[in-house]
Amino acid sequence: MTPSITGIIPVMLTPFTANNQIDWSGYERLIDWYINNGAEALFAVCMSSEMHYLALEERIQLARFAVQTVKKRVPVVASGHVSMKLADQRTELAAIADTGVDGVVLVTNRLVPPEGNSKILIDHIDALLSTLPADLPLGLYECPAPYRRLLTDTEIDYCAQTGRFTFIKDVSCDLQTVKRRLALTKDTPLAIINANAAIAWPALQAGAAGFCGVMTNLHPDLYRWLQDHGARYPEFAEELATFLVLAAMCESMGYPKLAKIHHQGLGTFTHDGSRAVTCDMQEEYWAFNEILARVEQGATHFRDSITRLGGAA
Repeated sequence: MTPSITGIIPVMLTPFTANNQIDWSGYERLIDWYINNGAEALFAVCMSSEMHYLALEERIQLARFAVQTVKKRVPVVASGHVSMKLADQRTELAAIADTGVDGVVLVTNRLVPPEGNSKILIDHIDALLSTLPADLPLGLYECPAPYRRLLTDTEIDYCAQTGRFTFIKDVSCDLQTVKRRLALTKDTPLAIINANAAIAWPALQAGAAGFCGVMTNLHPDLYRWLQDHGARYPEFAEELATFLVLAAMCESMGYPKLAKIHHQGLGTFTHDGSRAVTCDMQEEYWAFNEILARVEQGATHFRDSITRLGGAA
């Protein structure tokens, strides 16, 4: 039976040791933290994982370790194809598929060059579909790096009609686009999962199948509560949604390292090392520690409020 890849889906971090190797103990603690805090699936080997800075063998190891550690508690999907050449992507995706993940995610900006058209993208997808297992659920990810490639309505409709794709991580950051895509994919297997915190609550209200944004690395439990219970408490849901939007503005301050510092404070990680962000955070982003502390304080406030409402976050 194909697992449901919807709901609150954290984009997984990759912890590193002081000597820049993957911290497997920290990764295991992180996986348990996600699940204990409301994750309904996990997205491994993605941009938050610093996949562009990982060797193929490291990407394979991360996906396999996640599958083995999760032990079917929630579905695990993974991407990890960073090459532009079709032959290299076939190698990368086949290797990820062999790790036992519940789904493999295609990155849209790897499927066509910036100037490419829909025919090029669709031909590329067809070539990949012909080599991936027919029973393997697939996703689409409009990854913003090295450039954002949003899918056109024609491309989304094509993917939906193949029956092979189960979700798209929507990075349009536009509520009207999300609504249009929801209408376009109605009665197809393709679910629309928003990735932008600024529209997380209205997108869920419009029918989006979950949330898969970077702030799931700070407070996934609050997004889970909003998804599951927000409609019952509309006034409080609006207050929480406002906090989540404002808290997400810190993403521009050295993410994913800022999330690693957060997890270092929680005891998940022993080191805050990042291959993508190597600067001194406090020097680069003035008052960084104070801002992160306020975000954590706000999250605690809303968790306490949710407890008083009778539903633990």
